[in-house]
Order: sequence, then structure tokens, then C-alpha cells
Amino acid sequence: MGGLREVAASYVVPGPSGVAIRDRLKALTAEDEQALRLVGDHLGTLASRDLKARCAAALDHDSERWAKRKRTLTDEASSRWAGSITKASHDQWALARRGQLAHIQSLEAGVRTITHRLSRPIGEKGTKNAPGGYRSRQEWFAKSRRLHVLSDRLEREQADRAAGRVHVVRGGKRLLHTRHHLDAAGMTGTAWRQRWQAQRRFLAADGESGKRFGNETIRVTPDGEVSIKLPAPLAHLANAPHGRYVLASRVAFAHRGEQWRDRITANRAVAYRIHEDTARGRWYLTASWTVPPVQTVPLATARARGLVGVDTNADHLAAWRLDEHGNPVGAPLRFGYDLSGTADHRDAQVRHALIRLLHFARRHGLAIAVEDLDFTAETTREKHGRRKRFRNLISGMPVSKLRARLASMAAELGIPIVAVDPAYTSRWGAQHWQKPLTTKNRKTTRHDAAAVAIGRRALGHPIRRRTAPPHDDQSDRRGHRTAQARPVAPGREGTRPRIPGPRTRCAAPGHGANVGDQCAQHRSGHAAEPVQLMLSLQERWRTARRAEE
Repeated sequence: MGGLREVAASYVVPGPSGVAIRDRLKALTAEDEQALRLVGDHLGTLASRDLKARCAAALDHDSERWAKRKRTLTDEASSRWAGSITKASHDQWALARRGQLAHIQSLEAGVRTITHRLSRPIGEKGTKNAPGGYRSRQEWFAKSRRLHVLSDRLEREQADRAAGRVHVVRGGKRLLHTRHHLDAAGMTGTAWRQRWQAQRRFLAADGESGKRFGNETIRVTPDGEVSIKLPAPLAHLANAPHGRYVLASRVAFAHRGEQWRDRITANRAVAYRIHEDTARGRWYLTASWTVPPVQTVPLATARARGLVGVDTNADHLAAWRLDEHGNPVGAPLRFGYDLSGTADHRDAQVRHALIRLLHFARRHGLAIAVEDLDFTAETTREKHGRRKRFRNLISGMPVSKLRARLASMAAELGIPIVAVDPAYTSRWGAQHWQKPLTTKNRKTTRHDAAAVAIGRRALGHPIRRRTAPPHDDQSDRRGHRTAQARPVAPGREGTRPRIPGPRTRCAAPGHGANVGDQCAQHRSGHAAEPVQLMLSLQERWRTARRAEE
């Protein structure tokens, strides 16, 4: 037990901090599309230039340089467009820094694993806590060369991080590399170029509270009219007063439309983004705004009526309802999904599984307990060696997307989400709950048992079951039960409450009413019957003795 890590405390997951809705820009004219492309290309060029300046400043960036960059952009666009571009550059640089740190941590994990396995004898088997040596001398030699490659990469990344250097590709690094593999991607050169240009355009404006309809740059009226404030060099394209271009399309947000309309009517900030889907030939408008943080319920309140423990797997969610004492109630639940196919299909599958889970929890008034999973260090090739199928299985689990969607959807329904430490839930669940919950008509899987373990941890109970006490003649040798009440627990020495009614078919109602009376048990120093009955029996015995004499 000394090798087990400390289990972190459970907590209630906070709700989302923002909202984003999207609608299609239908019935756009050729002039509208041409104007959107010209504005997006011009602002995209300015965004690329500003991002380069932000990356060059690295860790020496300060408010004075920020103001200088913004003044430079204002001359070629406007002050509001300049503010949106510089803010986007800051966010992109910060995202690249976080990705750089995650890459360094992955390289460090790979270097540690290879160094450990190279130090072990060839052919040595591993244990549950540490891997063994490599299988052959050829594999040992190949991994020794890979160790040098990873060490060089790690040294380079650490030097970049210390200097504040990041590597960012506007438009996406994956799309950039697709240019060299068009046949494998099923794209033509013209289609790739259109998609590349669409990704590098910049048509996003931050909202401003107190301004008309919450945004002066991209303005959307309550009746759905969309107008754009043109940059100074493109002011000749205006078809409305004050250098604005009004699109022929009207938007009507079907989802959260009332909330959006209430915000813009009150002139509260709403950010907008316009982008083109070149594969479908469509334009979309995305509206987003921040919401005040929702006060999460206390952990004790979430545990009050029990909860639903959920185990996340590659193709389904395994769930089981538990009462407030940690006992499984009813039958296990399974919410499946298929993660093959397109991204939209996978997203719809995950959303459908979560909807069914949330409806079950809402119908019974329960909270949901999930694992606080993070597989960033689990997908490295060095940790699992040749287990490529297992690595693909872990990589394919929609952990981050499922967790984000679950938190946002549960907040709308008012269902608390309790996150628990995932340490040993699958192993201990299978050890303590899989066999006891398996019946002649129901086969309990490891995932079902893990859901019970997750629920018990969220409720604050130990995962191990309360085992039967040892035999009377073996109490000294076998010791006490493995899971029992603590010494400070009230009533731990008391007798069990009497359940009314017969316990067996041959017992009449009310039988054994004195079962809780310690003086009524056959024990040394206690009377087995009341005093009056004992005296009556003694008198009868004396009378029978005299008759025999």
C-alpha cells in the first residue's frame, strides 16, 4: 500500500462562463460575399503582422508595446478593429505557451520512461508500478537512439520556453501540412487554397457594453440585420451611412435567441465572428458573450439524495445509481455512442448520450459523479510501448469534449456535477463490487463496478465493501473487518434496529420483541428470561424434586 498515491478530494464542477450561438447567413449576394472576403483578407493581413510582432516581443512585452501596436493598426483599420486584433494575438500567444508546456511535459515523460527501461536488464518483466526492460537487444538499441532524439527536442523546447519563443501558424499547422498530402486528404490544390485563405481571414469583433446593440464593429439588430464597420482603406465599399456595409441576409438565432435579444436590447456586450465554410459554400455568424459564474451547490447538498456514478469509456458511458449511503440502487445503466465517421457525427453521438444521462438524473433528482480525467500523459508511445491498440483506445476517448459538454448541459438543467479523483477506481471497483453485484440474471462488467466506485468516492465513502466479521474462534488470528465504523461514529456499539413483522415464514408477528435487550440474551452474567419467570421455574423444579423423593 505504500506505493499508492494520495487521492485528491472531490469537488463540485463550476458551470460554464460563456455562451456561443451560431446561425447561417443565408441569401447573401455576390457583392456581399466579395465584400466579406476583401474585409477579411485585409484584416487577416494585419492580424498576421500583429501576431508576428507579439511573438517577437516574447517575455519583454508590456503595456507600452501593446499601445504602440494598437496605434499602428488603427491607421490601417480603426481603433475597434485594432483592439480586437491585438487581443486575439495575445490569446493566440498564450495558447501557444500552454501547448508548449504540455509538449515539454510529454517529452519529459518519454525521456523518463526510456531511461528507466534502458537501465533494466533485457527481457525483464515489468510490474504494476514500473515497466521492465526491453524485449531484445535490437529494441534496446533503437530506443537508445530515440532517447537522444527526444532529449534534443526537450532541450530545444526548454530553451524556447525560457526565451519566450513560440511557434504559431495562422490557419493551422495541420492544414499547412495537408498541402503536401492533397491526395491522402482528398483535396485539390484550388480547394486547399480556398480553405487556407478562409482560415486566415479575420472577421471577429469584441462587444462593448453601453454601445448600440452591444457592438459597434459588427452590429446585429433585434430584427436580424447585420452590418459591418468597414476599415478605412475599404470605406468605398460602404452601402450605408457612416462607412458601414449592410448584408442582405437576416439572422434569427433559434437557440438562445431570447437571451441574445434581451442582451442587445439592453445594449450589453456581444462578440461576433463571421467565417466561411468553403466545403459547403456557406457563411456563418457566431455570437458569444460571458455569463456570471453560477454559484455551485455545496458538496453536502449534492450528496444529500445520492447520485449517479458515471464511468467514461471509448464507446459508452457506464452508470449506476447510488443512494446516500453508497449502496447501488436498481440495475446498471449504459449510454452508448459511436465515435466513427465525421466530426459532426461524433459530436452528435456524444451529445445524445449525455442528454439521456441528464434526463435520468433529472427525473430522479440526483447529482452526477464523473472522473476528473486527463489523458495528456497517458497517450505517450513510451509509456505503453507496443500496445498500439490500447494507445489508440485511450486517444479516442472524448474526455475533454464530453466533460465540457456535460458541465454546460448540466448547468442548464440545474444538475450538480461532482468530479472525483480517478485513481484506482477501475481496479478497486472490479475487486470489491463486480462479483457481489453479479447475479444469475445479470452480468456486471468492470465498467459498471467502476461506476459504483466513482459514486462511492463522490459520496465520501470508501470504495471497499463492509465485509463480514470473523468467526468467534478466529477473531484473534483474522483480526477485525476491513471496513467498519470509526471509533467516533455515534451508535457503533448499539444494537441494530428491530424491523417490524416476521423475519421468516414460521415466525409470528411481534416475535423477538426483546431482541435489542442485552439482558434477554444467553450470555454470562445476564438472565435469559425475566426475574418473575425465573422464580416460577425454580419453584416448579423444587416441587418436582420433592415429589420424586
